[in-house]
Amino acid sequence: MSQELLTIGAFAARARLSAKALRLYDRLGLLAPAYVDEVSGYRYYRADQAERARLVALLRRLDMPLARIAELVETDDTSAAALLGAYWADAEARFASQRTLAEYLRGRLSGRNSEMYGKFVVETAEVPERVVLTQTRHTLADELPAWIGASLERLEKGAKVCGGVTAAPFVVYHAEVSQESDGPAESCVPVADEGAARVWAAEQGRGWETRVRVEPARRLAFTRITKAQVAHPQIVAAFEAVEAWVAERGLGYDGPCREVYFADWDSAGPNDPVCDVAFPVR
Repeated sequence: MSQELLTIGAFAARARLSAKALRLYDRLGLLAPAYVDEVSGYRYYRADQAERARLVALLRRLDMPLARIAELVETDDTSAAALLGAYWADAEARFASQRTLAEYLRGRLSGRNSEMYGKFVVETAEVPERVVLTQTRHTLADELPAWIGASLERLEKGAKVCGGVTAAPFVVYHAEVSQESDGPAESCVPVADEGAARVWAAEQGRGWETRVRVEPARRLAFTRITKAQVAHPQIVAAFEAVEAWVAERGLGYDGPCREVYFADWDSAGPNDPVCDVAFPVR
């Protein structure tokens, strides 16, 4: 056995890793020793485990989650390469978003708020009273886009038996939605037939938290943004631009902020206007 297996020290040297790292990989279920002496507790490894040990170490340097590392090292080379490619595409998208956020924060901290807000044109519009189908959920920022799409799709399907959609769908934020704060957010679709809407909402059960309510007539201060600007932090700057406009004119708020989605999201290009970022004012 001693000729077939390497002690943890010898294997660490072979794999160019530390014994501490190997113990961690064992504890995390990423690389188990080939044999553990029941009496001494000493770990022994086969020489051919060195390649896997190095792979795990390299993947951890990419900040890959442990669950994904475990999945990757158990697959064949072709599937593993595809898994790595998918992970890195997600990572690059996240880095791009963080880079944009860092640039935005740098502008705020350097006092260039007016320069950033000047990119947004703020207008007002009078919105009549409307009956709306709604679904409400406590959600964090990373879950929000998927939930908005799914909830509006459900409500628009329901609207077909409620006289149809009468105005652009919108999402109301009753409290902050971020990585630490979970709202809630409320998806709303205006419909024509209040009675039919109440019947449909009752049939959905409690799981979807579907309701019908009357949205009062409001005056909205809003800025129109493109599909690309809906992403963070551009949309944050849009909200702040409207808030600055409201403050400059001494107006008061008349309800929670919202996003009004007036265009077809799937067919819109990055530079196409799709959304109004709005605050009810008085």
